[in-house]
Amino acid sequence: MLPWLALAGALIATVPAMAAPLLLVSIDGLRPGDVLEADRRGLRIPNLRRFVAEGAYASGVTGVLPTLTYPSHTTLLTGVSPARHGIANNTTFDPAGINQVGWYWYAADDRAETLWTAAHRAGLSTANVHWPVSVGAADIDNNLPQIWRTGHDDDRKLLRVLATPELIDGLERDLGPYAQGIDESVDGDASRTRFAARLIATRKPGFVTVYLAGLDHIEHVAGPESAEANAALERIDAMIGSLAEAERTAHPDAVIAVVSDHGFASVDTDINLIRPFVAAGLIRLDAAGRVSEWEAEPWFAGGSAAIMLARPDDTALIAKARALLDRLKADPAMRIAEIIDRPEIARRGGATAASFFVYFQLGAEMGRDPAAPLVSPSKSKGMHGFAAALPEMRSTFLIAGPNIGLHGNLGEIDMRRIAPTLARVMGGNLPGAEMQPLGR
Repeated sequence: MLPWLALAGALIATVPAMAAPLLLVSIDGLRPGDVLEADRRGLRIPNLRRFVAEGAYASGVTGVLPTLTYPSHTTLLTGVSPARHGIANNTTFDPAGINQVGWYWYAADDRAETLWTAAHRAGLSTANVHWPVSVGAADIDNNLPQIWRTGHDDDRKLLRVLATPELIDGLERDLGPYAQGIDESVDGDASRTRFAARLIATRKPGFVTVYLAGLDHIEHVAGPESAEANAALERIDAMIGSLAEAERTAHPDAVIAVVSDHGFASVDTDINLIRPFVAAGLIRLDAAGRVSEWEAEPWFAGGSAAIMLARPDDTALIAKARALLDRLKADPAMRIAEIIDRPEIARRGGATAASFFVYFQLGAEMGRDPAAPLVSPSKSKGMHGFAAALPEMRSTFLIAGPNIGLHGNLGEIDMRRIAPTLARVMGGNLPGAEMQPLGR
């Protein structure tokens, strides 16, 4: 038995926890089968497998609209859908391209209460290492937020300004340079793991969030279940062991949870959804190929696209955009699986700033280059953002620790149940959560 789970295996019970310390780690893009079928897939991941043997786990987690990193991570922390928390995508909608590919980095954009707040209410101090949508979060006592601009060394200065004062300097004195925010490699994860483990050891926060991006990065580049992705996951598994050992040393009674934000699917085709909107006069480009004016524009979401209208209540514009989308769907080359309108977006919990949502068939993704052919080989080998109902988009939930009231296979669960469950583990609650906690 791994030492960090020895206590957890002995103390799993069926009574609610009372203000238990909690470590929450996200492995971006971790599919449930990567853990549950590790032996068949030839994966050596003993730390993650131990959750299955001695803790509790979901056979799959049904995610949100869209199945992207930032909306999903916000739901994991709030227990509400993007329609409520307001994080609609990874990047902010920027039709003129003036925000230099800005992401939803800022906690001010999250309209819902988070687990950081719930932990404070339960009397626990908090810490964060690289979790999405964490810049400026008021209820994080020790914050290394996720943000980047260019990867230039000036980004290090920016992070020092936005992190908890003195936190980076104090940790770097012993550990060397902290990974750049733009670094999504497994080596970047290793750096953040070292910093998180030291933060846990020295400051002993009661609730810690840690985000690891390397698996997702490799799955985009090489594809899910590729040799490269499997090697990345095996390295990340060792990081889970290090983080868990640090947490158990700081808090022998701690609960540890591992989550992911979405599944993954192989892709081979890019669909240039922008070109038909240009041809229809809904987007106008300048001589350099940049958007100069727009009435309707697709917003990249991986295996899907939100369709944004400049005048969302203009019935004539709605009809024109709908007619274009229907024509595109009728063309098999466009690989469009489904088009949903604003009422259906709302029903599925999506942020309703979009007037339509286009889902591509598995294997196709929205291309990002307006000058590319209508259909071309994909730049990525793997993608998410497809419909949440697809099994390929299922994500992961694992948990172990004393008194969690959960054990074994929890079946398929809704992502919105995770945050209220974790709030209860900490002896707190999330009164705004859309679903009940797991278990009793």
